[in-house]
Amino acid sequence: MNKIRTFVLASSVFAISGLMLTNTPMAASSDTNPPAKPGFARGRMGPGFFGAPLITIALNHKRELNLTTEQVTSLENISSNYQSQVTPAEQQLSSIEKEVASLMQQTPANLVQIKSKLQDAEKYRTELRYLRIEALENGRSVLTDQQKEQLKTLVRSQHGRSRTPQGQPS
Repeated sequence: MNKIRTFVLASSVFAISGLMLTNTPMAASSDTNPPAKPGFARGRMGPGFFGAPLITIALNHKRELNLTTEQVTSLENISSNYQSQVTPAEQQLSSIEKEVASLMQQTPANLVQIKSKLQDAEKYRTELRYLRIEALENGRSVLTDQQKEQLKTLVRSQHGRSRTPQGQPS
């Protein structure tokens, strides 16, 4: 009975780790990949206020949004600050995920160590999520209400174009 319980537990940890590795962008990428384009709040939800790099979108459309020089400078600073904080956390998370993968290769797997590493990884995921939220709020505070509405419209139009099937007019 103990062997079955151990097998089920180890299989569960392995499956969960596999899912986390495939769902964690940094764990799936190698160190030779160039860093992601600076922006903020890139998440799992795709384009829009739920995860697109809104600062990048705003800066790319600064004329349409009528951004002032001060707003552009502020958004660039927020983006730069975000990127400088996120990069070390992403590197740590990637390193931990590689350690978990390595621990999973051992027979028998040391479940205590694996659990500890998974808990460490969650701390970094929490930090990354908080940094995205902080950058979103800081970016929103720079824009006027009218600019926020224009940005929402731009994001919706970009999102709609990305969902249009090829060969179909948008």
